[in-house]
Amino acid sequence: MTVSEKMARTLVKGFLHADGKRIVNGDGDEILLCGMGIGNWLVPEGYMWHFWGDRCNSPTKIEGLIRQLCGSVYARYFWQRFRANYITEADVRAMAEAGFNSVRLPMHWRLFMEDEPGITWRSEGFRIVDRFLDWCEKWGLYVVLDLHCAPGGQTGSNIDDSVDDIPRLFTDAMTEKTDAWHKTVALWGEFARRYHDRAIVGMYDLLNEPIKMGERLDLADRMRDLYRDCIAEIRKYDKNHMISIEGHQWAANPYVFCEPYDDNVCFHFHRYWCPPRKRLLDMFLDVRERMNKPLYLGESGENSSAWYAAMYPLCADFDIGYNIWCFKKMQTANSPYSIPMPENWDRITDYIAGGPQPSAEEAQRIFDALLENCKIENCTYQPDVIPSITRRPGSAFKACDYTAAENVRLVDENGADTSECRDSEMWENTRTVFTPGAFAEYHLYAVGEKGSLALTADFDGVTVEIAEDGEVCLRTTVSGEKTLHVPLSGTGDRTVRITCHKGSFTLDTIPYNAQK
Repeated sequence: MTVSEKMARTLVKGFLHADGKRIVNGDGDEILLCGMGIGNWLVPEGYMWHFWGDRCNSPTKIEGLIRQLCGSVYARYFWQRFRANYITEADVRAMAEAGFNSVRLPMHWRLFMEDEPGITWRSEGFRIVDRFLDWCEKWGLYVVLDLHCAPGGQTGSNIDDSVDDIPRLFTDAMTEKTDAWHKTVALWGEFARRYHDRAIVGMYDLLNEPIKMGERLDLADRMRDLYRDCIAEIRKYDKNHMISIEGHQWAANPYVFCEPYDDNVCFHFHRYWCPPRKRLLDMFLDVRERMNKPLYLGESGENSSAWYAAMYPLCADFDIGYNIWCFKKMQTANSPYSIPMPENWDRITDYIAGGPQPSAEEAQRIFDALLENCKIENCTYQPDVIPSITRRPGSAFKACDYTAAENVRLVDENGADTSECRDSEMWENTRTVFTPGAFAEYHLYAVGEKGSLALTADFDGVTVEIAEDGEVCLRTTVSGEKTLHVPLSGTGDRTVRITCHKGSFTLDTIPYNAQK
C-alpha cells in the first residue's frame, strides 16, 4: 500500500489494534493515522489567546481572569458558549474533507469530576465527548482520547493546569497512592466503561507530556506504576481499545518504553522545534524494533509550512502516524484556521501585562466577540498549511528534504556546510547544491490531482533532468536566473528525481503546485 492509501478515511472501520509494529483497523488492514489536535477547546492555553507570561497561561488562570473581569454569572455563560462554538460538527467535517482520518481530543479532568476529595462525577465532560464522538463517527475520524490535564498535574507546568508547577500526581505519591492517583485511575476506568463498545475511539492516551525536563528519574518509574494501574482498570471493562503510552520529559524521552504494558499498546512521542531529520526519530525507531510495538507522533507542529512538508512525510515514510498541533488558534499563520483577534483585544492583554482594568461591560463585549470569531465560518483558512502537512499540490518543500541523494552539498546562505543540521533555524537556512553527477529524490503525494514543480535557481550552463517514477519528464540545458516549470503526469504517490548532468545550481524551496 502507498502512504496515501494507508491514510485513507475508508480505513476508519472497527477497533484499532497493534499488530507487531503496525496499527491495523477492524478488518486487519494497516492504517497510518494522520490527524489534528483540538487544542484550546477543553484545555485553554494562554498563548492561544495571545496571553504571554505566567499570569494567564493555564486553564484555571484564564477562567479566573474572565471571572474577575466579567463576573461569575457571565463567566458561566462564556464557557458554556465557548465549548458550544469553538468546535462544532462543521470543524469535524472540515478535518474529514481535508483528508485526515483521526483527531486527538485533549481533556481536562475537572470536566468529568468535582475538584474535591473523593470521586464525584460530573456529566458535562461526558456530554461533550459523547457529542464529539457522534460527529466523528458520522464523518469517519478516529478519536484519540487524551488526558491532557490529570488530577494533581502530571507535568508540572501550565499545560497540565498544575497548582504550583509541580507534577504532584507523582511527587505526592512516592510513598503511597494519593487521591489524585485514585482519581486518575478511576477516570480511565469510567472512560473504558462508557466507551468500551465505541470503535470510533481510536485509543486511550493515558497522560499527555508527563514530567517536564529536569525532574527526577524516579518520577518516571512511578509513572510506569500509574500506567500499569490505569491499564488494569481499563481492562476490567474494555478489552477492545488500543492504549497510548507517552514517554516522560514532554513525551520526548523513550525511557519508559521498556516493557510491553499490554498486548494492544502503541508508544507515543512528541517532536517540536527540531530539524526534520531521521536521526531525530532513530531512538524511537530503535524502540519499535526492540519492543515490536507501533509508534505514534501524537503531537507536533507550531512551525513553518516548509517544516511541515518535511516532518510529516518523513514520519509517513517510516510508517509513523502523526497528529498536528493544532487545528485553530487566534491570529496565526501555522494552523489550518486562524481565529480573528477581537476588536480591542489589546485592552485584555494590556491588563494582563499590568495596564488598567477594562470595565465589566467592555470586557464582556470583547469576549462576546471571541465567541463569534472562534466559529469556523468566521475563521480565516490558511491555504498552504494542510497541503504542506501531506506534501500535496499547494505546498512547497525544502530541496534538502530528499528521500535519497548522491553528491549534493548542503550549505547556508554564506556557503557554510549544514549537513550536520542541529536545529530548525539552521535547517530553514539550508540550500542544496547540485553539481555534475548529483541527484536527489523526493516523495510527493497527490491523490487524484496532477501537480507541477517549480525549480528556481541561477543555472550555470546546466543540463538538468527530472524523472517521475523513473520516467524522464524533462531534460534541458539552461543558463541564467530563471524558473523551470515541470508538469507531472501522475495522480497518486510518486517519486521525483532531480539530476544535474552539467554545470551547477542551488535550490532552496521547491513549490509543488496544482496544474492549471
